[in-house]
Amino acid sequence: MGMLKLNQLMSMKRRNRRRQIRTRKGSIASCAKRKCSPSQHDEHSLDGQIKGYSGSDLPEDIWCHILSLMPIQDAARVACVSHTFLRSWRCRPNLDFSRETLGLINACRNEETQRNITSIVDHILQNHSGIGVKAVKFQDDSYYNIQDLCHLDLEDDSFYDNQDFCHLDLDRWLRNTIKPGIEELNISLHGKNTMYNFPCSLLSDEIGESLRNLHLVGCYFHPTIGLGSLRNLRRIQLCNVSITESQLECLLSNSFSLEQLVLRNCGGIICLKIPCLQRLSYLEVNSCSRLEVIESKAPNLSSVRIADYLHVQLSLLETSRIKKYFRSCPGAAFYARTELPSSMPNLESLSLSSATETINTPLMPSKFLHLKFLTIALRGQTYDCFSLLSFFDASPFLETFILNVLSSVHVKPASVFEDPSDLRKMPENHNDKLKCVRIINFSSAKSLIELTCHILESAMSLECLTLDTTHGAPRCSVTKHGRCWRMTRDEIMEAHRALLAVQTYVKSKVPSTVELNVLEPCSQCHAVAL
Repeated sequence: MGMLKLNQLMSMKRRNRRRQIRTRKGSIASCAKRKCSPSQHDEHSLDGQIKGYSGSDLPEDIWCHILSLMPIQDAARVACVSHTFLRSWRCRPNLDFSRETLGLINACRNEETQRNITSIVDHILQNHSGIGVKAVKFQDDSYYNIQDLCHLDLEDDSFYDNQDFCHLDLDRWLRNTIKPGIEELNISLHGKNTMYNFPCSLLSDEIGESLRNLHLVGCYFHPTIGLGSLRNLRRIQLCNVSITESQLECLLSNSFSLEQLVLRNCGGIICLKIPCLQRLSYLEVNSCSRLEVIESKAPNLSSVRIADYLHVQLSLLETSRIKKYFRSCPGAAFYARTELPSSMPNLESLSLSSATETINTPLMPSKFLHLKFLTIALRGQTYDCFSLLSFFDASPFLETFILNVLSSVHVKPASVFEDPSDLRKMPENHNDKLKCVRIINFSSAKSLIELTCHILESAMSLECLTLDTTHGAPRCSVTKHGRCWRMTRDEIMEAHRALLAVQTYVKSKVPSTVELNVLEPCSQCHAVAL
C-alpha cells in the first residue's frame, strides 16, 4: 500500500517537472509577444505556479511518515534514487530485519548467508541517524525456509547452528538502535542449540519507560531487581525463553500498565504468579512443560487461553469477569461442562481441545447463560458425540457451534451403516438462537449422524449447516503450493461413506430455511488415492 502511494506521488512529480519545462519553453517564445491582457497574464502565471509545484516542498516529517509506511526493502530502494527520501531514510522509525525484508527469503541456511545479512544490516544502520527509532525487529525466519527443509538433513545439528544473526553482531546492533523513545522490541530467533543472551541492561529507566511491546523468542532473559521501570509496557510475549519464576515476577511487578501476557514453551516456570495488574485483560500460557500452578491477582482478566496441561491448578481472581476461554487438555469437554458454569458463569466464547476424551459429557442442571460461541475439537476412541447435546441444553443463547472430530488411528466409531438400530433422539428442547453449525471431519459415525439430526430438528433459528468431510484445511485453489491437505485412502473412503450418510439420513431433515453445505474431498488432489 505504501509503495502504491509512493509510485503515485513520484508520477505526479514527473508530470509537474514536464509541465515546468514546457512552461519555461513557452515563456521564451512569448517574450516577443506581450500583447495578452493583464487578466490573461495573471491567469497564466497562476496556472504556471500550480503546475510547477514540486512535492519536495513537503515538510520532512511528512516524507518520514510516508517512508515509515513502506516495507524496509522498498524504502531502501527509493532512498537510492531520491535525495528527499535518502534524508528521510536516516530517520526511519521502524527497523525490521528478516530474510523477507532483506530480500533473502530463498537463501540457504549457511555461514555465507549470515555474512551477507550482517553486511546488509551494518550498511543500513550506518546510514541511519539512530534518532527517532520507534520499533526494532530482528527475526530469524530461516527455520521456516522450505528450500532448506527439502534438501538438508534436519537431524544434523549444524543446520540449526547456522543462524541468520551472529549474537555478537546482534549485541552491537541493539546497542545502536535501542534508545530512549523505543516503543516496540521484537527479537525472534529459532536456533535449536544456541539461545541468545538478551542484555537486560538495555532496558534502563529511560528506555524502559517508553517501551510498549516486548516480544522475545529463543532467548535467555534474566531481569533482576535493578530492572528499570516499564510503566508503559502493554504487551509481553515470551516464546522458548529461559526465565525463572522470580525473574518473571520481577518483570511483571515493573509492568504496571500490562494488558496482554503470552508465555509459550517457557520450561523454567513451575508456579506462575501474576501480581495485581489492573489493566491485564489477556493471558495465554502454552506448552510450559513444568507448569503446575497459575495464580493471578489481576482483577480484570477477560480472555484466558491455556493449552497442553492436564493437572494445572488455576487460581484466578474474579473469574466471573472472564468472557473468552480456551482450554486444551485431555478430558476438556468433561471438565468444561462440569466445572465452568459455576466458576466462569459469564462466558461468551468457549473453545475446547481434547486429544483424549474418555468420558461422555453428562447432562447437568448448570447453565451457560451468556455463551454465544462454542468450538470443540476432540478425539476419543469410545466417545459418544451425541452426548455433546449437554452443551446445547446448557446454552440457551448459543449462536455458533463448531465441532472438529479428530480421527482416531486405532478404533473407528460404529458407522450408521453397520448399526441397524434406530437413531436416538433427545426430548425436544428447542434452541431459538443457534444460527450457524459447522462439523469438520464429518463421518458416517452413528453418534455424529444422531447429533446432526437432533440439531436440525431442535434449532428453530438455524440458518447454515456445513458438513466438511475433509480436515477443514484450505483447498488447493487458495494455497500457495496448489495442493489440498493430504488425506489417506481410508480417510477418503470414509468421506464418501459420510456423503452417502448425508443423502440417506440428513438431507431429508433439512428445512427449506437452512442452507446446507456439504464439502467433499477434492476431485483433483484426492482422486489418485481412490
